[in-house]
Order: sequence, then structure tokens, then C-alpha cells
Amino acid sequence: MQNRNILIIGGGIAGMEAAGQLLRLGWEPVIVEKNERLGGHVAKWYKLFPDMMSAADLVQTLTDGIKEATVYLKTRVASMNRLKDGYSVVLSNGVSLQCSAVLIASGFHLFDAAKKEEYGYGVYDHVITNADLEAWFGGAPDNRVPANPGQVAFVHCVGSRDLKAGNAQCSKVCCMTAIKQAIEFKERFPGAQVWCFYMDLRLFGKKYEDFYINAQKDFGVHFVRGRVSEVSEDIDGRVVLKAEDTLAGLPVKLRADLLVLMSGMLCNSDTAALASMVRTEVDSDGFLRSRDNIYRINESRREGVFFAGACTGSKTVPETVAEARAAALDIHNYLNGNA
Repeated sequence: MQNRNILIIGGGIAGMEAAGQLLRLGWEPVIVEKNERLGGHVAKWYKLFPDMMSAADLVQTLTDGIKEATVYLKTRVASMNRLKDGYSVVLSNGVSLQCSAVLIASGFHLFDAAKKEEYGYGVYDHVITNADLEAWFGGAPDNRVPANPGQVAFVHCVGSRDLKAGNAQCSKVCCMTAIKQAIEFKERFPGAQVWCFYMDLRLFGKKYEDFYINAQKDFGVHFVRGRVSEVSEDIDGRVVLKAEDTLAGLPVKLRADLLVLMSGMLCNSDTAALASMVRTEVDSDGFLRSRDNIYRINESRREGVFFAGACTGSKTVPETVAEARAAALDIHNYLNGNA
């Protein structure tokens, strides 16, 4: 009889959605998650653009759909060997299993903003990242966020589209995340002046342009096209930004009570080791290489190994969920000889 186990490496929203779909198709997914809870980065988020959906609600919906799946938390894949009709896997918790296919949904990590020393993250008292602000929106205390800020600045593309940072790629979500967080900030502090400094705005998704227009029209968010060149701190502890408005051709100097750095998305640090274990390839950007980038993005070049979500590159939540559903169907068809 065919082994019904499908190994899913990563318990973020891609792994969870794929597991739910595989259950409905009659398979037995086994999720291996290295952290202590499911949901990945989305589990740490507050709201999701463009509909401002609760991230917790999404994670709960996905959790409800995988109650029959086997889940190992705080666990990694220790070794994996190819069999004639699947893989033999040993987990870090000592569990051994055989599976008919493997889905890698290992996700990404955020760029360490401290590496961009010119922005003062970890040095100045009122410089935080998008992840820090999102946690604060969700109720986590953070004394770096002033009680009554008058001026707030967001800097796009921190660690993305930056050869010096080792990441020439666009992270796709930073522009929209900045706009979303700017709106949320204005909702909490209507009297604050909010500024977004950007290289250019990449608003490609459904309702994204409307979201941007509403940020200006309904919330009065200011957008300045120009890279911030210098950040310092004045005697009062305010953050001083220097930039150039490249549209107006004028220098800009702003004193802000809070500076938010939009950290970009990078491949996980263990991606190369994972690729070596399953004998698949890593692309030039450090993410896993798909069979192609058009028609078979969910397939690796290794028999029985599939991908979903941000392990192959920066993805939005809708893209990640769609890829997870597609990957589940690809695995189902592969195991039924219909690939």
C-alpha cells in the first residue's frame, strides 16, 4: 500500500494551508516546525493589508483546518534519505518516518536592521523596525514608541534592493506594509504627522493602489521620494533624518519622535543546509530554486520534493496561500501518477 505520509518542513501559513488541503485530499501530512508555535511570521503580525484582516484570525482558521495532521514543534529534520518510492526521514526529536513526498515551506527571515548602521537601529532610543511596530500594535510593550508622537517617519527598502546589504531583490511587501502601518499609526494618533521615505512605490496587487491613495486622502500620510542618507539623534532624543526629495530636487531634514525601518525579506539561514539535505538547488538570490519561475514554481528539480511560499522568494500572504494550495494539488497529482 502507498505510504500516505507527506512531510511538510515549516509550519507557517504555507505549510499549514498545504497540510489542510492534503488532509482533504486523503493524505496524512506531518508538519515539522523549528519554533514553538505554528503560524510563522504571520502569527507575530497584527493586521494584514489591504483589507486589514486580523492576522490572528487567519492563523486560527488555518489551525482549525489541520487538527488531524501530525505536528512536531521545536523540531528540525536531522537527516533524509531517498528511497525507491519516497524518503526516509529522521527528526531532531528522535522520530523516524517514511513519507511519499516532501514539501518545503521553510519561509524567510527579516533583514537585521542593525547592519545598516547609518539608520541607528539598536543605537538610538526611538528607532524600531516594522516587526517591532507590528508587535506593539498587537499589544507588546515597547518603550521606544513615544506616548504622544508628533512626527513619525518610515524608511522603505532597508536591506532590500541593496547590493551592499547582499540583497538586490525587492521584498514586495515593504511598501504596502509601510502604508498599512502608517494608516494604523494615524488611527491611533490622529494628530501625528506621518512621513514615508521611498525609492519608488511598488503597489502591484488588487486594491493596493486604492490603499495608497486612501493613506494620502483620508489619513494625510506624506510621501517623499528619496533615500534617507543620514540619521542622528538630537539633544532631546529625537531622531534627525536627512534626505533628498528627488521629485522636488530639494534637501529634506526632519526631526521625528519615532523612526520605523522597513526590514526586507531574506532566505532563511538554514536554506542552504536544507537544500543540501534534499539535494535540490539554491538560486542566486539565496532562496530555493524552482524547476522554473513561470509554470512549475512549486516543483524542485528533485524527485518528490516540492516548494510553497517564501522559501523560493519574497511573497505576499495571498501569494503564499495560493502557492500552498497549488503545491498540495501538485503533490496529489504526482503521487497518483498524473503529474
